[in-house]
Formats: sequence, C-alpha cells, structure tokens
Amino acid sequence: MFYGFVSCSINKIITMKVNPYLNFDGQAEEAFKFYKSVFGGEFTGIMKMKDAPGGDELPMAEQNHVMHISLPIGKDILLMGSDVASSVGNPTLKTGNNMYVSLHPESRAEADRLFNSLSADGEIEMPMEDQFWGDYFGSFFDKFGIGWMVNFNSNYGRQAIVKFELRGNKTWVIVTFDPESVNPKEL
Repeated sequence: MFYGFVSCSINKIITMKVNPYLNFDGQAEEAFKFYKSVFGGEFTGIMKMKDAPGGDELPMAEQNHVMHISLPIGKDILLMGSDVASSVGNPTLKTGNNMYVSLHPESRAEADRLFNSLSADGEIEMPMEDQFWGDYFGSFFDKFGIGWMVNFNSNYGRQAIVKFELRGNKTWVIVTFDPESVNPKEL
C-alpha cells in the first residue's frame, strides 16, 4: 500500500493515500489514453463535463471535456486528471496550476484539518463541501502556489462497482460497494 506522510505540529505521522492530479486544456482524454498505453491497465472511471449537474449549460466545446478520469499506475496509486473549464471561472491553464497533490485522509475531521492548515494564507478554489459524486471535497493553492485537493469518502479504498446507464438523454453513473447488488452480466 502507498502512504503519504505529513508532519504535524505535534510530530504525529498521518497515513493517507496521495495521488497526482493533472489538469489539461481539452487534452485530458488523449493524454490518459497515452498514459494507459505506457502503464497498461484500465480506467477506473471517466466522467465528461456534460454529465455533471448543469453540464448541458456549458459551451458545446467544453461539454465533451473530461471532468474526471483516473488510471491505476501502481499498487494503490491512481493517476488522476481533468480538463479545465474556463467558461465557469476556472483559471487559464498554465505551468504551475496544471497539477495538484490529491490527499485522501481516513476521516472527515482529518480532511478539515488538512484543508484548513494547508490552505492558510493561500487561495481557496473550492471550500470543503459534500459533492454530487459522493466525496467531501475541497481544493486550493497553498501560500507557495502548490495546488492541493482534499477528498474524503468513507468508502475510499473499498472495491467499487461502477455502472453507466442511459436514461432518456442522460447518462447515469451508478456506484455500489456491494457486489451482490449488481448482476455482473449487466456490467
């Protein structure tokens, strides 16, 4: 298992998952297909901007951009990424804001502590809030300009089954952690 270590003021060692998160200007899917050709494996998930709440209100050019994609590149290490949607106020992509350190602490309280401590005197992009995809999530640039994402999900690390269903003109993403609730032939 891969662990990240953070030194706290009381010199306590915290264990959590740490994943690189890359941002692109419309090339996330192309880049991740390339990374897949290098590392092998299968994507653990890909979600387009148009599939997010309000995604149909984005300019057509951004609707097919990647909101989130992830690829296992080692034991318990995910390479994750997305495209930047400038129409909703995201900053223009440039070297320095195209990569984040994504932290996955083991508790909501630890997520808040990390977010508040690391973002002090920095710039908050998204405050810690429950998100539609199920994580308690926030992102920011610390006072040194380093991008951070803090994600807490009580099911993180458990094997998830992801199923996509077309309902009308919408694609629904169904996630379950109970293999008995999904017929494998349906997947």
